[in-house]
Amino acid sequence: MSVTRIITEIEHYQETKIVPGQTLLVFDEIQEVPDGIASLKYFCEDMLDLHVAVAGSLLGISLREGESYPVGKVTTMRMYPMTFTEFLMACGREQLVELLESLDWDGITALHEMLTDYLRQYFFVGGMPEAVSKYIASRAVEEVRAVQSEIIDAYERDIAKHTSTFAIRIHQVWQGIVPQLARENKKFIYGALRKGGRAADYEKAIQWLADTGLVYKVERVSEPTLPLKFYANGTAFKLFMTDCGLTACMAEANANAMLLGNNAFVEFKGAFTENYFLQQLRAVTDAPAYYYSKENSTLEIDFLYQGNERVVPVEVKAETNVRSKSLSQFVMHEFAASEMKALRVSLLPYKDQGWMENVPLYAVESFLRRQKKGL
Repeated sequence: MSVTRIITEIEHYQETKIVPGQTLLVFDEIQEVPDGIASLKYFCEDMLDLHVAVAGSLLGISLREGESYPVGKVTTMRMYPMTFTEFLMACGREQLVELLESLDWDGITALHEMLTDYLRQYFFVGGMPEAVSKYIASRAVEEVRAVQSEIIDAYERDIAKHTSTFAIRIHQVWQGIVPQLARENKKFIYGALRKGGRAADYEKAIQWLADTGLVYKVERVSEPTLPLKFYANGTAFKLFMTDCGLTACMAEANANAMLLGNNAFVEFKGAFTENYFLQQLRAVTDAPAYYYSKENSTLEIDFLYQGNERVVPVEVKAETNVRSKSLSQFVMHEFAASEMKALRVSLLPYKDQGWMENVPLYAVESFLRRQKKGL
């Protein structure tokens, strides 16, 4: 069917005139249409003045083998789960967002309890739009958990569309993420999935999950040097979920325990908090994160990322107890010549100590955004 014919039929169906240069044509769930992505090539070639946007699941698109991608004909924009400030805006707290974006640390500290409470809610709800919408409409945690469970079930149904052997391995990795995050050393262990499990058994499944946007793969680097990718060790890595709310759902974390007190921050040895930080980092910077650990040593840095032509080591703390020698040892001794400035995120107020800045967990997104702009 020609592009002109498609446009004509849409006009008849919608009883609306489509005018190139004035109309934005949106196709949703593009992954449900065979060769839907490939067809965009013809919209570009035959009707260049028409603005066309499509939306769809990267997971669904990735399941289609043998379909061509119109390279050079489309611009891709990756969408992430809602960030913490977007969650606040959805809750109608625009002034809180303005305060966070201003990085007025005195004002932010004055509202510590309120911001911490919203952060607990975000840890439970996460950033999947339907889950956020359900929470705002009803505040019923069981309904939010039902939405999250349905999203996870939908993912697993798509995984099952693969050939049986590959689907089983994807499912084993998928189900193994949360238990491995609960370990003190969150490095991914193949043998924890199946006795005798090896990299050769699961590498393709892990890469598929990462490529479809269901998980973040955080690789170990041997040196904190730009570009970090050059020093990445693909055989040592951690896997995180792309949404902290789905992490809580898969962990079957008790809703009341997460929403009351500080359980959400310390559960699973701080895994929720690390997942939260990574979720904000990826949404703001669209850049991969890495981690560092020293052989035959307890020295480990939770995350490293590239920011404004420098490497930023990050330590994520779940509460106000920030005692740790790793970060200072890493910055001030092991790699003192690199003159790095570290970032520690915790529930403590903002503090600049020269070699390191402590940023409250609820303000980290705004801090990262300001940092990205070079301010």
